Amino acid sequence: MFKVNDYVVYGLTGVCQITDIRKDEHISNDETQYYVLNPVYDSNMTIMVPVNNQNILIRSIITKDDVLSLIAKMPEMETVWIEDERQRKANFKAALRSGKNEEWVKLIRTLYLEKEARSVIGKKLTKTDEDIMNAAEKQLNQEFAIVLNISPDEVVPYILEHISQNNESTN
Repeated sequence: MFKVNDYVVYGLTGVCQITDIRKDEHISNDETQYYVLNPVYDSNMTIMVPVNNQNILIRSIITKDDVLSLIAKMPEMETVWIEDERQRKANFKAALRSGKNEEWVKLIRTLYLEKEARSVIGKKLTKTDEDIMNAAEKQLNQEFAIVLNISPDEVVPYILEHISQNNESTN
């Protein structure tokens, strides 16, 4: 069970802070316990999530060690490009909804490399691919920002700096 002030990742809403845990009584006189979540990067929203609902994707944010480990693995991570556009859309959306950082990194890496390859021949990603890449980047950057105590805008430069440092130390 999470505690008040914990940071969690809630579905595709992103990083939220638990501001309260409260009980509400339903019409059927059942008391249900709820997490009160405030998205860190959307101060105009409050979400109430039943504590015991197993169908809701809510997880702890990763640790700084996990972030640094993931950054170190990024250059070697496999890409997951699928030629069939409908199948790619379904698989990429499922990876996005998985809530798994490693899946988000694979998506971002795959779509970024595809975007670069297409730009060489004067083409662009499809709107769907671009939207999925942006959503994955937003999720990853928000979580990394909280963990690293930086702003989401500083995450990509942070990652690039650490990747280049890792490359220098291995050469």
